[in-house]
Amino acid sequence: MMKRISRKRWLLVISSVAVAALLLAGLTCYFFPQLVLTVDSGPVQADVLVVLGGALDRPQRAAELFQAGEASLIICSGYGDAAANEAYLTNSGVPMASISLEPQSTTTQENAQFSIPLLHALGARRVIIVTSWFHSRRALACFEHYEPDIKFYSRPSYFGYPRPAPGAGIKALAGSIKSEYLKLLGYWVCYGVCPL
Repeated sequence: MMKRISRKRWLLVISSVAVAALLLAGLTCYFFPQLVLTVDSGPVQADVLVVLGGALDRPQRAAELFQAGEASLIICSGYGDAAANEAYLTNSGVPMASISLEPQSTTTQENAQFSIPLLHALGARRVIIVTSWFHSRRALACFEHYEPDIKFYSRPSYFGYPRPAPGAGIKALAGSIKSEYLKLLGYWVCYGVCPL
């Protein structure tokens, strides 16, 4: 005859499993942020690349993808970065006629909101988002959230992936990763942008 598990013991088992799952999730986030934060769609053909401002690795990656033929048009999005990214791209061989600027956005949410009218004007149906690896999940989620009728892909740069060598900017990268976890949660709570 099987013993019946008491309700108290059952709650203890469930609580223990929940704590273990949270601990495992926390350790994964800390030791393997690339598994949590990175979304890479792999090689795709799209109409437009949207390169987000914020770091030099992003226009470098956009230039690589343009040269590989993944898209024939590029939007540089970001206040203070759009023109600099355009200059980098033209110096890398991207024709100026292939580049549009969105120079007003100051957040990832605004990158999406302000770039979407440009994407519509260009007739884009398939779009690649180019950003840093640790920013790729939130950036992709924002664009998908604000324009579900366009198919978005993520092709991040991999600077500092998974972690740079000691003394090579580890503190700055670690700060960006910690900040990204908070921003993921904040965007979900404040704007309804689900990161999953």
